[in-house]
Amino acid sequence: MEQFLTFGIVGLSTAAVYAVIGSGLVLTYVTTGVFNFAHGAAGMLAAFCYWQFTVGWGWPVPAALAVVLLVLAPGFGLTVERVLMRPVQRLGEAERLVMTVALLSGAIAAARWIWNPNEPRPLRVFFADRPAIDLGPATVTWHQALTLAVAVAVAAGLWFVLNRTRTGAEMRATVDDRALVQLTGADPVRASRVAWILGTQLAAIGGILIAPTVALDATQLSLLIVSAYTAAVFGRLRSLPLTFAGAIVVGCLESYLTGYLPQNDYLPGLRLAAPALLLFLALLLFRQPRLRGRDRRLVQVPAPTMRGTAIFAVSTVAFGVLLATVLGEADLVTYAPIFSLGIVALSYVPLAGYAGQISLCQLSMAGIGAVVWGHLGAHGELWALAAAIAVAGAAGALIALPALRFSGVYLALGTAAVAVVLDRWIFTLPAFDVLGVRIALFDQGSVEMAGPRILGLRLDSAGELMVLAAVCLGLASLAVAWLRRSGFGRRLIALRDSEAAYATLGGNLLAAKVAVFALSAGIAGLGGALYGMQQQSITAEQFSLVAGLPIFLVAVIGGLGAVGNGLFAGTAFVGPNLLIGLASWTQNIVSALPALAGMGLGHNPEGIVSRFRRDWEPLGRDRIALPALLGALALGWVLRLGDLINGWTLLVGSLLVGLALRRYAAARQAPKAEPDIPVEWWGVRRPWRASDEEVLARGIAGG
Repeated sequence: MEQFLTFGIVGLSTAAVYAVIGSGLVLTYVTTGVFNFAHGAAGMLAAFCYWQFTVGWGWPVPAALAVVLLVLAPGFGLTVERVLMRPVQRLGEAERLVMTVALLSGAIAAARWIWNPNEPRPLRVFFADRPAIDLGPATVTWHQALTLAVAVAVAAGLWFVLNRTRTGAEMRATVDDRALVQLTGADPVRASRVAWILGTQLAAIGGILIAPTVALDATQLSLLIVSAYTAAVFGRLRSLPLTFAGAIVVGCLESYLTGYLPQNDYLPGLRLAAPALLLFLALLLFRQPRLRGRDRRLVQVPAPTMRGTAIFAVSTVAFGVLLATVLGEADLVTYAPIFSLGIVALSYVPLAGYAGQISLCQLSMAGIGAVVWGHLGAHGELWALAAAIAVAGAAGALIALPALRFSGVYLALGTAAVAVVLDRWIFTLPAFDVLGVRIALFDQGSVEMAGPRILGLRLDSAGELMVLAAVCLGLASLAVAWLRRSGFGRRLIALRDSEAAYATLGGNLLAAKVAVFALSAGIAGLGGALYGMQQQSITAEQFSLVAGLPIFLVAVIGGLGAVGNGLFAGTAFVGPNLLIGLASWTQNIVSALPALAGMGLGHNPEGIVSRFRRDWEPLGRDRIALPALLGALALGWVLRLGDLINGWTLLVGSLLVGLALRRYAAARQAPKAEPDIPVEWWGVRRPWRASDEEVLARGIAGG
């Protein structure tokens, strides 16, 4: 009994932290309509700053708390609201979600940049020098008592602010109708600002309270938000009392699993994955309320031409051959994932771009494909590649079945929970038997990977595998373009526009979602298998949720409806490694680039690929510039093969020549300015236009 009470007290103190963080998450969502995936990252940064002030610089604890909670946290919240969230407030739910995901990824990268993750940073609990409080058979530390008291004070304070103050009424009304709130004389911008300040302060309080009891690690502290997500879902993203009840369930579950979970090789990861499992179950069991502030402003997805896509596919293969023949072996190892990770990024196009289904577990699906190839394709059997695609597709179909109940933020939460369960538990399992079949994943270590055997030839060099990945990316791009032009592709676009209308008109939601999830997971599985071949050895950490966030961001930046997004995303994600080769100190800058680019989404919500296509289209149509570019590339390639120039000279020179010829082609095809012809000569010196009559009528009326 004493042990049971002890674990119960530990669980309640942990639950108090989750309640504080979860209440800040609910506050931000209820008042602004933004589900902040970076909420836990704000608490993580506050904990690191608190450590820096108290341990690193020796400040007194009260001074450090005052600076973090009253200066840094409000400043961070104001900056996020003003710089990041306000520009995308007019956009749809998906854009606001992507912005907070970018903030999460950027905060983790910034923390690793500022504080070396390889150095331990212990942090003392509050009132560590005071004896514990005896409560019969159990004891309570002063830190635990403080945590519980803070949670109660936060609950009372938030209830009073939201229900008994004018500011709280403004905050609750702003998300429903900003224009109507303005008519009453209230200021919706001020209400959003207050919500972000309070939400960030609550995240900071939770981060500081829990940091002494866990490792001060950027990723671990940021992903504690999964437990707060679960508490918030218990509260239906709107009820603070239910959020606190959910926090108690999560905190006690974690504590009792720690104390009573049987000790064997298969269950340790279950305790780490328990909050994510509980989150997924809560999403399934609880009826989801209407998403507040959910306005859907969809970007059109034009159907690509098969001729243009075929030219793009050939160009992709040519690019792969060019890189494989001009780069050295070390550079090939670095840049080979351009095409394999590009395939993973391409998997977002049918799923999110066509069907409008947000998924944060695509890299996990790639991990499934990689591990299947590693075990079945050890001798290069090509059928194992088909098996990797099929198994990953089956995993995607399984995710789609419960996803029928999810949409928008809930779907993102559900797929994030799946990714956390996979990388914290499933991928860490040792080999086991199911119905006499031996199943091995990463087997608590790494999996050795081999290249395939095609037509009796073993592809095992970095250059050969790069060309293979480029061919697969080109073929996958053709398949995705064909899908968009097919009847199924048109049905997916209809599904994205309105699920209710799709079902009303006779569409089968279950079949459509299962098919598109399976298809996109199969594409990701292909990319994961190719990536594993190039890496030669893979671990579970390479396919975690945090590792997949930058790829997701780069894919969104490229444009989820663009077939060329695979090549763009792979190049944009892997290409900046060039900076690390030139200067090793740029590694932290490179890791933060996807997040920084994602934060700029509000300025170009349609994506960069469509803009690139418009900018380079004149070059493709010009009968002088295009042959000149192809000739320059061929000449440079011959010079490189003859060792007269190095690979980087060829690539940089080709880029400069391409930019110059693009400007030349754009200037040649620019419409010539029409001379200013007096009105009396309209129809004589230039053809008469239908609009001229209206212009003349307005001129006569104005005279």
